[in-house]
Amino acid sequence: MNSPQRAPRAVSPVTHVTQKVLAKAVQSAQNRVLSSPLDSSLAIHYRITGGTPLHGTVAISGSKNAALPLLAGSLICKGKTVFTNVPRLRDTETFLAILDFLGANTSIDGTTVTINTDTVTNRPIPHELVSKLRGSIVLLGPLLARFGEVQMAYPGGCVLGKRPVAAHIEAFKAMGIEDFSTDTQLHLKGTLKPSDVVLSEFSVTATENILLASSLLVGKTRIELAAAEPHVQDVCRFLIERGISIEGVGSHSLLIHGQKTLLPAKEHRVISDYLEAGAFLIAGIVTRGKVTVEQSDPRHLTSFIGALRRAGACVSIDQATGDITADGTTSKLLATRIQTNIFPGFPTDLQAPFGVLLTQAEGVSRIFEVLFEGRMAYLYELEKMGAKVEILNSHQALIIGPTPLQGKQVASNDIRAGVGMVIAGLCSEGETVVTDVQYIERGYDRLEEKLKRLGAKISRVEH
Repeated sequence: MNSPQRAPRAVSPVTHVTQKVLAKAVQSAQNRVLSSPLDSSLAIHYRITGGTPLHGTVAISGSKNAALPLLAGSLICKGKTVFTNVPRLRDTETFLAILDFLGANTSIDGTTVTINTDTVTNRPIPHELVSKLRGSIVLLGPLLARFGEVQMAYPGGCVLGKRPVAAHIEAFKAMGIEDFSTDTQLHLKGTLKPSDVVLSEFSVTATENILLASSLLVGKTRIELAAAEPHVQDVCRFLIERGISIEGVGSHSLLIHGQKTLLPAKEHRVISDYLEAGAFLIAGIVTRGKVTVEQSDPRHLTSFIGALRRAGACVSIDQATGDITADGTTSKLLATRIQTNIFPGFPTDLQAPFGVLLTQAEGVSRIFEVLFEGRMAYLYELEKMGAKVEILNSHQALIIGPTPLQGKQVASNDIRAGVGMVIAGLCSEGETVVTDVQYIERGYDRLEEKLKRLGAKISRVEH
């Protein structure tokens, strides 16, 4: 492993050989498909016949938001790094394709991923690999720690309003890195130094980037205004397992005691996806069924469960197992107010599914989306289905209920809006067609299969 303290190495230029490596990486990802083809030209949609109550137990998959920075963390490890409970998603496939492109050896066995990055070389990461994956931004920290330089096209992903990279750049500048970025490419270069970093916002990925980068810096790095989400805590746990001392895990102030190399460790299990768990709980409630989610952690959903109960939903937690049950057969939904916030506040990624639930609640509900101005677009799709919605501005809306929803053709505007449309279809009358399913499959592991096992009438159609 190259020391982060040595002089920066130049990034290999884009060449004809690099283009061949890129093509090989993408083809490799397509050949070992976890959910759907990585770069598929197929149009995919769900057909849903609503009105069937969901019943049963569903095992929650690993968290995508934890898996991506953990996969990036393999770049600062020597030898094999093994991750279990990795969700089978388009985004994890794309991320592994990026590691392949950089020269890593990756393999998959079910939900277990093994990565060896000893043979990685530093080369510019092209638009083809990062344009659809916002999470690729977490490569900045590990590559800077290892090579002292990183070049990559600007990451893409869902359209949720402005999601600038300024928090990342400013944090790295505070650690001694220079910014040579252009309008089309991120380009950071320099020698990282242990520092006190005050983030400009509670950025999850910026926190993860600094955590990974500072782990290989001998000395102390402090992150103030750090994000505290469960997936950030999982990255901390991964580093602690490998010998890094981190103080303040779960708080907004982290102190990292870095060292030259990480210690070898056994496999790391990715935490469960609390966002998936929340979506299934809502699906059980709005279909007037009864759904239990297992392999989840109720501590990650404290604010969300509180909001469900304020809305009249019957939710119980098995203290022995941590299983959470939502009983729609005994719930009487009432209007409420939700306001998204950073963890442990109400998760912005559960705002759209909760908005669907509020269409079935008695009275006028208010949604206040604090974090992203693009989160309300799904409400226009709900209006097509008969929901009574008043959008006050890009951050606030009223939902008047209860309103019987009618099956229509609706679009997935982003990952979380897409699953909201699926939930709306499950509780609507008639058939709903949800288009742009490629968004949903970036964030939900085998959603259609799991819903079918609960009794949903849903089919996945490629054309």
